[in-house]
Amino acid sequence: MNPILKKLGYPENARVVILHADDIGMCQASVDAYADLLDAGIMSSAATMTPCPWYPAAAEIFCAQQSNPRFDIGVHCTLNSEWKNFRWGALSTRDSASGFLDADGYFYSMSEPTQERADPDAVEKELIAQVKHALAAGYDVTHMDTHMLTLFHPRLLPPYLRVAEKFRLPAFVLRAEHAWYSDMPKNVLTMLRRAEQRGMPTFDHFDALDLTNHKNRLREAKRAVDALPVGLSALVFHPCRDGAEVRAMAPDWKCRVADHKLFLNEKFRELIAESGVHVIGYRTLRDAMRNHA
Repeated sequence: MNPILKKLGYPENARVVILHADDIGMCQASVDAYADLLDAGIMSSAATMTPCPWYPAAAEIFCAQQSNPRFDIGVHCTLNSEWKNFRWGALSTRDSASGFLDADGYFYSMSEPTQERADPDAVEKELIAQVKHALAAGYDVTHMDTHMLTLFHPRLLPPYLRVAEKFRLPAFVLRAEHAWYSDMPKNVLTMLRRAEQRGMPTFDHFDALDLTNHKNRLREAKRAVDALPVGLSALVFHPCRDGAEVRAMAPDWKCRVADHKLFLNEKFRELIAESGVHVIGYRTLRDAMRNHA
């Protein structure tokens, strides 16, 4: 049984999921979507991209609802800037020696150049800068995760885990036995197992709604929920409110708008209620980790 679920008192056959909204603060449409969803109450977690242009507006909303936080807020550790005409760069440096900046000074668009060229020490400094930027805003940071899964790489997973330990935050990672890690070096898997032994929550399963086909979003969500296995899962969405900005920025805008509508759909709420899955947030995991003996 997943040790964090055992510690939280769930039965061995429990299916536990975090319903997570990614990329908040990337653009205005993501911030507007988050504001719309504050009253919907179906998602349990979100993560923000602190280097992005609309992060200050997102942070303002996060701080305003701290007296009664509706959703957990994490740092979506960002080392890529994927859009052609809407770009961002690092908080910690403009030095090309960092290995994660392109010729124009922005993050690389794709994960592969970052994974191949980034200096792990520079990555660690950048992740620290991003977490500190979030903490300085004054809202309760509940976790860390990784934009485009770039940090799921043998060279970059160690600094990611070290920064999580530094700030005593859960980092979204899959358990060391997961099939995704079939090519991961033994020393990195050992580091991951030791982190779990020290109380770091690790996930059994990850899924995200398709960003290539926006049709039948409720049916796609049902597929994902029905497929949740026993254990701890993360189910990721990318909500954006429809508008000229997101249409100009993101070729997958229809899927992002569909995710926004899905979270507001009462039938999705009913689907979750009837599924038998337990919905939790990262704050529960963080607090259990910090109380680990």
